[in-house]
Amino acid sequence: MKKKLLVISRRAPYGTSLAREALDVTLAASVYDQDIGMLFMDDGVFQLIKNQSPEEITQKNLSATLSALSLYGVDNIYAHKDSLEDRDLKINELIWDDIKILTSEDVKNLLDQQDHLLSF
Repeated sequence: MKKKLLVISRRAPYGTSLAREALDVTLAASVYDQDIGMLFMDDGVFQLIKNQSPEEITQKNLSATLSALSLYGVDNIYAHKDSLEDRDLKINELIWDDIKILTSEDVKNLLDQQDHLLSF
């Protein structure tokens, strides 16, 4: 029986290793054929911005790896609506046009449906 795992990414893409670690855990878990989702909230929504240029701060661009999630079977990708709005981010600024946008109530319901939660 497949277990439901949700990885919650709450940190900005650069400055710490937490965003990269959340992505690495998600990709590693995808090998085990589980029902995996990834939720971006708080400053984690900054990971979703198109056309990032982290080379200027000698960091590796996360968005290229994020766009590979679907290749690994991770199709349940969510962004928290309030986090996007609080940071004045619009859907057309994100790397995915079809990302599922969740209200706080939707997030609560999603969390209740999971077998395992990992928050970074």
